[in-house]
Amino acid sequence: MSNPVDLKTQKYDRQLRLWATTGQKALEEAHICLLNASSTGCEIIKNLVLPGVGHVTIVDNSKVTKQDIQNNFFLDPESTGRSKSKSTAELLQELNEDASVVHEEKNPSELIRNNPEFFDPFTMIITVNMAEQEVLNLAAICNESKKTLITVKNKGLVGVFSIQAPEHTVIETHPDNTTDLRLSKPFQQLIDYVSTFDFDKLDQTDLGQVPFVVVLLKYVELWKKEDSSIQIPLSYAQKKVLVERINAGKRTPDQENFDEAIANAWRLCSADRISDEVLQILEDTSCQGAHSDSPYFWILARALRDFVETESGGQLPLSGKLPDMKSDTMNYIGLQKVYREKALSDFESVKRSVKGLVEGTDLVIPDETIEIFCKNASNLRVIQYRSLTENHVQPEKLAADKFYRKYGRFPAAQEDFNTLKEQTQLLIQDLGVTDTEVHETIVRFGDMETPNMAALVGGLVAQEAIKLITHQYIPINNTCVFNGITSTSNVFEL
Repeated sequence: MSNPVDLKTQKYDRQLRLWATTGQKALEEAHICLLNASSTGCEIIKNLVLPGVGHVTIVDNSKVTKQDIQNNFFLDPESTGRSKSKSTAELLQELNEDASVVHEEKNPSELIRNNPEFFDPFTMIITVNMAEQEVLNLAAICNESKKTLITVKNKGLVGVFSIQAPEHTVIETHPDNTTDLRLSKPFQQLIDYVSTFDFDKLDQTDLGQVPFVVVLLKYVELWKKEDSSIQIPLSYAQKKVLVERINAGKRTPDQENFDEAIANAWRLCSADRISDEVLQILEDTSCQGAHSDSPYFWILARALRDFVETESGGQLPLSGKLPDMKSDTMNYIGLQKVYREKALSDFESVKRSVKGLVEGTDLVIPDETIEIFCKNASNLRVIQYRSLTENHVQPEKLAADKFYRKYGRFPAAQEDFNTLKEQTQLLIQDLGVTDTEVHETIVRFGDMETPNMAALVGGLVAQEAIKLITHQYIPINNTCVFNGITSTSNVFEL
């Protein structure tokens, strides 16, 4: 009798397939602070509360207006005149009883200026449509306390958000293709397994059940016997000859395993080399100098480096994962056993190195963590985010923010257009840009957020926030701009 599935697993079944229990636990332990309960801010929080983010605090001291109700789905007419943070928190809380959504009726700007300790309990802070100088002041606070900050601006048909975060490491990047068959450099156990097959002694039915991995390596073996100077057919002409030989070896025209071997012949030409991104990690000083007090990612990276240099002949640990292929059960399980045993052997080697690095300390890195690291070793990532205070365009270089600094508000009326246009043209000239066309979108929308753009940008920001919280998938680095006029987006590393 199978074990009953608990209610939480049933509730979050779809997303558990994306980021597993480790990612879900990270979400439940996160504490998010939203500054400004605007339409976009509420859409962001909606997309974080629904998958189960544990704690959210909404900070806003303004009152709900009729204009707010027109563009914010998380406010109703009865909210008019009430606290905006309280009204939105109550409705967002209804989305998921597992989350805790609370409010603080305080001025975000005053908290940044006078009470930076307010932000200590939070793991991530999200600002929406705040003045640039206030954002930069908060960025300095977050940089010092090593907190993740996402700043969002969304007006009319233009949305922009930027990320500032401490060093961000990703083990589970979830690439589309994770198959590692080592066909160009087969390991000894695989070579021994392939040698147990004698195609001449197999009848038509049995030959049709041989996995394509064995078929490919068998024909490569025959190639080597004929010409020992060529270990692997790499050139187009050589690969063409190999494909012709495999095709000629068919006993019937529709032998699927031989067709699969031909379709995967390109894997012989793809060198099993370590990617530049992973090499950069292995060469990083944090990896080379890793010790028991280092973050566990760098301890694992150091153990991986030792494995590559001393035990594997320059190869990363094998993941042990096999794709589906034409084969009978016995042959598939036999091949699967070969790959799994090699993966287990590599895991044990890395594990020994990890234990050596933490020997004599109380630090314990679970076997499951080491195993996940080994399985994803070929796709590790480290992102070094820049501080917004160091790289961001300064307020005097942003026309809308320059307008805000001068008039204490963003441009929203038709009479603001000429002033904004003049400041924008001066900025364009300073940047050396020849096109001086100025779009009226900011003024035309009256400094308002449109519901459709709020929903879209809210979804984009929440997606990146979840990547940062779970340390799974690869988040952007570091700024995304969405143009609602042309429905295009671009990512810039500023």
